[in-house]
Order: sequence, then structure tokens, then C-alpha cells
Amino acid sequence: MNLFLAVNIYIPIIIVGLLMTITVLLILAGMLLGGNKEKTLTINNDKVIHVKGEDSLLNILSNNKIFIPSACGGKATCGFCKVQVLEGGGEVKPMELPFLSPQEKKDNVRLSCQVKVNEDIKISIPESLLYAKEYTCEVTNIDDLTYDIKLVRFKFINPQTMEFKPGQYAQLKVPGIDIIRAYSIASNPKITHEIELIIRMVPKGKATTFVHRALELGDKVIVTGPYGSFYLREDSNRDIVCIAGGSGKAPIRSILYFLKDQGMPRKVKYFFGARSKRDLYYTDEFVELAKEFPNFEYIPALSDPLPEDNWEGDIGLITDVVDRHCGDLSDSEAYLCGSPGMINACIKVLNKHDIKESNVFYDKFS
Repeated sequence: MNLFLAVNIYIPIIIVGLLMTITVLLILAGMLLGGNKEKTLTINNDKVIHVKGEDSLLNILSNNKIFIPSACGGKATCGFCKVQVLEGGGEVKPMELPFLSPQEKKDNVRLSCQVKVNEDIKISIPESLLYAKEYTCEVTNIDDLTYDIKLVRFKFINPQTMEFKPGQYAQLKVPGIDIIRAYSIASNPKITHEIELIIRMVPKGKATTFVHRALELGDKVIVTGPYGSFYLREDSNRDIVCIAGGSGKAPIRSILYFLKDQGMPRKVKYFFGARSKRDLYYTDEFVELAKEFPNFEYIPALSDPLPEDNWEGDIGLITDVVDRHCGDLSDSEAYLCGSPGMINACIKVLNKHDIKESNVFYDKFS
């Protein structure tokens, strides 16, 4: 009996010893395989970062103040954090494949959150990403635009200014939880000491719930940016068609601010789709802009107006409204912002009016 008890006492000690031995062996194996060896990360054949240990490419870049867009925080669910891997990087992981087009696969474009840096690696990223920064901000204004949309103004504390193009977006880090979300900048690009974001409440969305329920004036938050290839082509003189829905009004508002400051030199038709009148906002602002500049036309449309709306404007899906109001678009540009389904449907209508594929720019909200 005593011998049996003694054996039982030593069994946990033996198990712990075995686990410690296995852990040490795994660490040694990792070191032998190069996990603790210094690696080099070369960016655009120019900038070199020396890397120790193993981490994702996304995290290593962030730790070195190079901020790649990543709305999901590195969970491979947004597909934003794309880079081109020129050398190294290992095999493409299955969770990357849904986000990569055939051409991107051919060009070895990868999701940086899924690339482990365990060897020397060379990558190519847009030069603009080298200028994105992390900003400490203070919340200076919160406005209710509709029952489910807020405008939030962020004043930059450190650094104190952000240069951005009309149409680009920034990323908001939600304090206390590992959540990062992308929101288009809604403010005038000539104002560089602060930005405004239009944020729509998403049911069960952690970031939007924080903004709508917990965010207060004076709160300090982290914003990174600017990001995005969706922005006004300033060197063009083509007529413009803008189409948006919901919080997609944000980048179009920034574009229109810029054009207003230039004296509205280009003809613009702005279509905004909503369900009922309570989903409309900034209507007076754009009506006044149309009065000031005859070459600007604001066309809001309701898909399902309520009787009490007394709506006298356009009714129907925004695609049908665009179809009715547009003629030949072969020498026009289009700027679209909304859900993927809305964007795809609008592109079909624009194609019907002979717009060139290279002249269509868009942001899809997913």
C-alpha cells in the first residue's frame, strides 16, 4: 500500500518533468531551424529591417512604424493587408486564397498577417504606405446624423497633422480590445489638424457598439492612416458621377469639399440611396451646394419611402435612379462607396452607359 501511494505521489512530478523536457526540446528545435536567427526584411529593394524571433509580417511592419491596412486586426477575415512577396514567405495558406485574385496569386501577393518571417524575405508595398502613421487623438465632437449613424471628430495630438487625399480612409483602434476598423474620412482635406469619420452602427459590431455606446468627448484613441487608392483624381477634368449609400457618404463628402474649394470646376452628379427619409442626412448641406454651383446636382433616392415621409424625390433602387438620370458616360469618372452588392450592381449600370473600366473607382464596405 505504501509503495502504491509513493508511486501515485511521483506520477505528477514525472509528467511535469516530461512536459518541461518536451518544451526545451521544441525551443532547441526552433533555434536549430532558424527561429532565433536574425533575418532581414527588405522593403521595395531599399529599406532593410533586421528581425529576431518569429512573428507575422504584419506585426513586424507595425512594430517598425509601417502601418499596413488591416481592418480585422490580423485574423485573415478582411483581406486588406496585402503585400507582394518577392522572395521568401513560404507557401500561400488556405485562408488567404479567397482574398486573392488570379493575377494576385500569379504575382505572389500575400496577406501579411499570414506570412511568418522565419527566413530572409523581400516584399513590395505601395510607397504611400510608408507615410501612414499612428496618431494619438482626442475626441472633440460627436453628432447624431441619423438614428444609427454618428459623425465623430478626432483632433490629432501626436503627431499633430495628417495629410490625406479626398476619399481616403483611416483605421480606428478600439481601446481595451484587439479590434481595428477602417472608416472613410469625411472631412475637408485642407483641414489637417483633425479628421471626421462617419460611423454607422452595425448590429453586434464590437467597434461600432463602442463608438455608439461608450465613446465620449475627451477620450483618447489611436488612429492610423491615411490609406487607400480610392481618392479623387485631381489631374482629371472629366465629368463625375458619385454613388453612395449609408455611411458611404463620408468619402464623397470629402471629395466635394475639395471640389468646392476649387470652385467646383467639374460637373458632378451625386446619387445617394436610402431606404426611407429617416436614413437621409446632410441633405440641406448638399442642396445648398447645388444652389451655389449649378454644375453640381444632388439626387437622393428612397427605395421604400414611408407614407409620412411625403417624399417627392426619386423612388427606387439607386441603380434604377442612376440609369434614368445618366446618358453617355464614355468620358466620365465614377466614384462609388457602399456595400459590395451595391457597388457591383452600380458598375453594371455604369457599363450600360459606356463608362471605361479604368475610370471607375470604388470603396466596398463589407
